[in-house]
Amino acid sequence: MGSWEKSFLQFLDSPVRLGLAVLSAILLLFFIIRLGSIYFFLRLIFLNLTRNLVRTGLTAVASFMLVFVVTLVWTILWFLNLVTSEKSKDFKAIVSERWQIPSQMPFAYQGALSEGAPAMEGDFKVDSSRDAMTWQFYGATIDPTKRTRESILFFFCMEPLKFTKMMDGMDEFTPKQVEQINHWCEEMVKDKRKVILGKDRLQAINKRVGERLKLTSFNYKDIDLEIEIIGEFPESRYNQSGIMNRDYLNDAVDAYNRKKPLKHPLTAKSLNLVWLRLPETPIFQQVEKQISESPSFTAPAVKIETAASGVATFLDAYRDLLWGLRWILAPFILATMALIIAVAISISVRERRKEIAVMKVIGFLPRQILFLVLGEAILVGALSGTASSLGTYFLINDYFGGIKFPIAFFPVFLIPGDALWWGTAIGVGTGLAGSLFPSLGACRIRVSEVFSRIS
Repeated sequence: MGSWEKSFLQFLDSPVRLGLAVLSAILLLFFIIRLGSIYFFLRLIFLNLTRNLVRTGLTAVASFMLVFVVTLVWTILWFLNLVTSEKSKDFKAIVSERWQIPSQMPFAYQGALSEGAPAMEGDFKVDSSRDAMTWQFYGATIDPTKRTRESILFFFCMEPLKFTKMMDGMDEFTPKQVEQINHWCEEMVKDKRKVILGKDRLQAINKRVGERLKLTSFNYKDIDLEIEIIGEFPESRYNQSGIMNRDYLNDAVDAYNRKKPLKHPLTAKSLNLVWLRLPETPIFQQVEKQISESPSFTAPAVKIETAASGVATFLDAYRDLLWGLRWILAPFILATMALIIAVAISISVRERRKEIAVMKVIGFLPRQILFLVLGEAILVGALSGTASSLGTYFLINDYFGGIKFPIAFFPVFLIPGDALWWGTAIGVGTGLAGSLFPSLGACRIRVSEVFSRIS
């Protein structure tokens, strides 16, 4: 199967996109059958729109800007809905401490948890070399005398070779970029001091690839590390983050414990999360039972949940903001678009009452007049919406590198490919809604009433 065939099947995988494809095919067939009459009416629609270019242009510009804003809002909501939607196959699960946030578990847990805690014959065993990953969080500043947001670095400490295999968001990178990241990760295994940082974080601390830094930690007190920046993440959700070899942190804690009479306070609680990739829901339920019933994880107790559930819980703090975006801002903008189009079309119909009366006299049917008025609004909405979605996609993704609107641990949101049809759908929908009543009014114009006023 070729790549274009796979892309086509992926496009049709969504019921919404499938419905749009079927509707488009029907409209195309109708257009071909009625090509002559449609051309005649389209020509009339264009002539009517060009009569008052200022009004048409202002309506189009207003629609363009409003579609732009709606696309930005829907992008954020679309992505958050995507990461909080449960999958039935090939999904990730998160193991964390049950009763505390942030999660802090003994690093000794990682071996058994990475395998799903199998205890007896028949238990499911996770392939820890491929389908498991641990997270430890290391926060530090490069300026211990004046700790500011611009001087802070935050690292995910993990096994570097698992980064591109287990972390989310790899689809944001090109194959060449993934290959480059894998090369950096291999270098991090050879030299534990090497790290990768996000583009925005490098700019904030005013450092470049190749520089060496001394870090003063604020969560691992007295565990200060020297690092070398080996690479910079391409534009992605990792713009503000960094990754570090977990062995570098753990070796530093062990070295501290050998030199000091008392162990470091985080020695027994340095493991924050364990990620597991599981093939299907029944396997998740089995692994959940294995971990929950294991006597090895009682001090502290642990829990396991799907990644989607974990992210949804974390986003609970943003619930009111997201509710406002979804149910207040976006509908208000759509209603504003429909109102703008309704006002423009109403003015146009009022100015052309005599013309519409003449059209009825010479044989135009009410449904044909309805088609003409609706067509004007739908055409303006569709063209401005399509232009807006295309412009938004390339401007935001290619020029600005995504929407810089940090929510939780998602610092940037890229406009999805689906947004390319959002603008057209919004333009057509609001054009239809806004012009429905004015067009019905145009159909009901009485010839006798119009000419009686003239006489």
